[in-house]
Parts: sequence; C-alpha cells; structure tokens
Amino acid sequence: MAGKAAAPGTAVLLVTANVGSLFDDPENLQKNWLREFYQVVHTHKPHFMALHCQEFGGKNYEASMSHVDKFVKELLSSDAMKEYNRARVYLDENYKSQEHFTALGSFYFLHESLKNVYQFDFKAKKYRKVTGKEIYSDTLESTPMLEKEKFPQDYFPECKWSRKGFIRTRWCVADCAFDLVNIHLFHDASNLVAWETSPSVYSGIRHKALGYVLDRIIDQRFEKVSYFVFGDFNFRLDSKSVVETLCTKATMQTVRAADTNEVVKLIFRESDNDRKVVLQLEKKLFDYFNQEVFRDDNGTALLEFDKELSVFKDRLYELDISFPPSYPYSEDSRQGEQYMNTRCPAWCDRILMSLSAKELVLRSESEEKVVTYDHIGPNVCMGDHKPVFLAFRIAPGAGKPHARVHKCCVVQ
Repeated sequence: MAGKAAAPGTAVLLVTANVGSLFDDPENLQKNWLREFYQVVHTHKPHFMALHCQEFGGKNYEASMSHVDKFVKELLSSDAMKEYNRARVYLDENYKSQEHFTALGSFYFLHESLKNVYQFDFKAKKYRKVTGKEIYSDTLESTPMLEKEKFPQDYFPECKWSRKGFIRTRWCVADCAFDLVNIHLFHDASNLVAWETSPSVYSGIRHKALGYVLDRIIDQRFEKVSYFVFGDFNFRLDSKSVVETLCTKATMQTVRAADTNEVVKLIFRESDNDRKVVLQLEKKLFDYFNQEVFRDDNGTALLEFDKELSVFKDRLYELDISFPPSYPYSEDSRQGEQYMNTRCPAWCDRILMSLSAKELVLRSESEEKVVTYDHIGPNVCMGDHKPVFLAFRIAPGAGKPHARVHKCCVVQ
C-alpha cells in the first residue's frame, strides 16, 4: 500500500486545488478543506510534496489578505505538517498589477528524512540546496527560483480581467530532476457558445495556451528534464456531444431576447411524458434533471466526451481517471456531493506529465500498487473544485544515470 514506511523509493505527492471558494467563505470551508488535505498527507506519507493552488485569495484578493496569511501559516505550522522541516511558498499577491497577476500559489514541503534536495536557480542556471522555510510573495517576477507568466490578453480578449497563467519551478529529488508547473487555463465564458461548435471555441483557446506552456518548458534556454503540469486546466466535456447524448429523444426550444433576437436559452423537452423538461441551457446555467449521471460509476460514461487532452497525446500522459468530475460542486458547506447547475460537470483539475515523467512514475521495483490518482474530499464540501492528487514513488536509483547530466551536485 502507498505510504508504507517499508515501501522502496522516495514518496512524492502532487496536489492541485482551485481554492477560490475557501477565501469567499473561510469560516465554513477552510477547516474542512485542511482536514481532508491532511488526511491525504497522512495516508501517503510523502517525502516530497507539491501543492499547486489557483485563484489563491479568492475573487476579492484585497479583502482576503488576512485569510490568505492565516491559511499559509496553518499549512506551515500545523501538527499535521510538523515533520516537514523545509518549505518553499510562492504566492502571486501582486493583485494591483493587471499585467502580471495570476493568483497562483505554489507550496513545496520536504520531509525531515529526505536528504539533499535541490532547487534550480533559473538566473544562475545552477541548483541550490533547499534549507529552512521561505515564503515569497507580491512580485514573483524578480525571484530567480521560478518562472512566471500571465497569458497575453489577446488569447482570450472577451475576459478582460483574466488571471490565467503559469508558474514553473525545477527540482532535484533523489537524483531526479523535474519541472513542476502550476497552471490555470481559460474557462468557458458561456454554455451557449460552448454548445455551438465541436470542439468549442474555448477548447481552441485552451489548446493554444497549453501549447505555449509546453513549448516554453522545452525551449533552448535550459536543459530538458521530465515535467509535471498540474492545475486547473478548465478542460470541459465536448458540450455539443454531451447535450446530444443526454437529450437524444428530446425536442429543443430556442428562446431569444426580444430586443436583440439573441439566443438566451435552450430548453430540451421529452417528446412524450407530458413534455417534461430534461435540460435547460443558458449562458451560466446547465440544469440537467438527473445529476446522478455525473456521479454514477464516477462519471465513467462521460469520459468519452473528455477530448481536450487528445490534441497533446504525443506530448502529455495522464493516468486513468477513476474519480467523478472535479467541478462545479456546490459551495454550500452542507452539500459535499452536489454539483451546481451552472456548468456541465467536467474534469477541470488534472495532473499531467511528460512521457519521460511517466516512466519515472510507473517504474517501481515492487509488486505493490504505489501509484494513486484520485480526488480529495469526495463527501465533503471543498469549494466549487475538488482537489486532485497523484501519489507515487521514485524508485531507488531511477535518476542515477542522469545525476551527472542534471548537475544536481552543482549548488551554492
């Protein structure tokens, strides 16, 4: 079982979480969220842990600053984390800079038993040994230990105040060098627009942004290493195909605005059965009469409509998904399993990896199941997104052939 002290190798835990809701309702949500997060840490007992957060600070960052400080302090000093004696925290708090602000927060924790962990200095192009606990915030652009970019405004012009972008760090753990990229891609602005074409216009925008990030990771400025990209990709199901499948025997009614003749609502009714409404679709409404279809067997029947990653099948790998869509859950703290009727549920939160990272994850010297890809807090309200995690072990010696190449010993 993962987390056994006797299991070989270095235990790694990667977690991605869109935490915007936690700062909009901190009293009700943060305690539950942290409890569930700590439970996963306790179960898998990682030596190296990365937590990538998106929408850190919530929708109104200025009003949430005190909640942000409390959340960070809790993570760094709680009893559940007392065996992690080194940490790096990178928070993009520069909310006054529309040009740069991404609202991303990246946390990295090192267990006291883990020796000789190094982080890459992108400016000096050398690895530095990680000691102590350090927090970097406000203007991350001047921090040489990471690369941060906000996507250009023209990628998604209709979303004027977009915070979408990425933060990249590079690590050397157990003689294995790898990049960890915290990413937040563009959302669907309108269910009606998403429904019009297959694939949707929004899918194309995400494709362009993710392609930009992948090209950036492997460009010529630095040596190539394995990489993990995890965050809120905002991947959506192929809306047109989903609606056609859910409403196979239904008839569609189009409702238009009286003044502009613009389509404002689609209503799908059963042909018989008293013309019962099956689905109502508006810009920010996806009201399907039977939510169970998204939860039954972890939503497996819908995975065939999860197509956005197929464009990158030669560049990115993902383990099989065996958990229900991670978004959009109710933000009512009493409803841990209920979806909101705002969007079609989808697997927005993912952990993807390069093909060389796949070999690192799946290579094991024991018969035990040492890889787990799952979501956190299945029955508890974690906000509108359920965090997703990947737990695995770097097999002993997995990075030895590359230790010299990656210059992990060149440190200051």
